[in-house]
Amino acid sequence: MAQATMDAITGLKDTYSQLKNRMEKEVEDFRKAMAATRTGRASVHMLDSVSVDYYGSQMPLNQIASVHAPEPQLITVQPFDPTALAGIEKAIRTSDLGLNPMNDGKIIRVPIPPLTEERRRDMVKHLHKVLEEHRTAIRNIRRDGNEAIKKAMKDKKITEDEEKRAMDEIQKLTDDEIKKMEDMSKAKEKEVMEIK
Repeated sequence: MAQATMDAITGLKDTYSQLKNRMEKEVEDFRKAMAATRTGRASVHMLDSVSVDYYGSQMPLNQIASVHAPEPQLITVQPFDPTALAGIEKAIRTSDLGLNPMNDGKIIRVPIPPLTEERRRDMVKHLHKVLEEHRTAIRNIRRDGNEAIKKAMKDKKITEDEEKRAMDEIQKLTDDEIKKMEDMSKAKEKEVMEIK
């Protein structure tokens, strides 16, 4: 419905699809950040942000090891290359996740301690910060779209009415994408604050 107006305007067809794609990428990035946020339960996504020094280059943990959550309070990490064990253990320990991995020579066990009230509040603050960063990114995309519309108007590719409708559409798209992220954030906040 909203797409029909800007898609129908020849000068704005590409602009709209580019803006929509960029906004959807931001929302997806936010979704990944939410999945990586720690709750009271073990999740393989908790270690998504960990990168390991592997033969001189930084590699994402999930590319050099298989990560599993066999129990609600435990994550296991089994490296594809056993020589990377110490590096993986160090990377998990020095990450800001507050985890203490144990290495038995073949596999790394990462117990997930229950969250304290203070740690839960810190995580909620972190969620709000991440949400605000992504909101800002979406607003910047909206600004780029508005500038493209104004330029199309200035170059006489669209009429004033089309300019106004297109600006309204971009605002609606912006509001929709931000609402999606806010809903995800509220659900994650509830999950973080829930005491198991």
